[in-house]
Amino acid sequence: MEKPMIGVLPLYDKEKESYWMLPGYMKGIEDAGGIPIILPLTTDIDSILRISNTFDGFLFTGGHDINPELYGETAEDVCGEMCNERDIMEAILFKQVTELDKPALGICRGLQLFNVLLGGTLYQDIPTQLSVNTINHQQKPPYSEPVHNVHIAKDTLLYRILQEDSLRVNSYHHQGIKNLSEQLLPAATAEDSLIEAVVMPNKKFILAVQWHPEFNYKFDANNCELFLEFVRACKSSS
Repeated sequence: MEKPMIGVLPLYDKEKESYWMLPGYMKGIEDAGGIPIILPLTTDIDSILRISNTFDGFLFTGGHDINPELYGETAEDVCGEMCNERDIMEAILFKQVTELDKPALGICRGLQLFNVLLGGTLYQDIPTQLSVNTINHQQKPPYSEPVHNVHIAKDTLLYRILQEDSLRVNSYHHQGIKNLSEQLLPAATAEDSLIEAVVMPNKKFILAVQWHPEFNYKFDANNCELFLEFVRACKSSS
């Protein structure tokens, strides 16, 4: 069977006016047997529709905060830098991905994006808005080191992949799920009750995690398995 072609959503540096990419996103897919391709940052609907039909799966990467207008709020001072082009492109693409039932893996912003696009809301800033905030969700380098535990819910895609009740994860985010979309199921939860992974039921493979497997998949078997299972799902849809 041919290697699946997987579209990777681009990162954007406004100051340098440049696209960029963390190698772990690309190498995680490549080492798992896929061919990662960095997508253009575009809001052209025809281009996005063509992209959605061309690739076997999609990795929704981390990065910018999501514009709170998408979940009915006004951006507060604690909200970070946004990228409206990413919000627009990823909203159109995610809609196509779900309709075509193609595999999608979300990481960090990717998890928050799935939740917002399906009707959920976010904490704009966990340290100031989450009442029970006893966990460090914004660790210092090295980002590959795990800093807190998550509990994995049984009868979810994530549990079927990892076969683990709990997992120690790395953590680098200041936003997170506030109200979970009714179209998603919680797959992992931190000790402060913050949802750290979600799955979309009745889809072949739509999974998102709040942590960063791209930083430590090479020496962490569980995070390696996330990439492997994602690529397997993309293979079966090709």
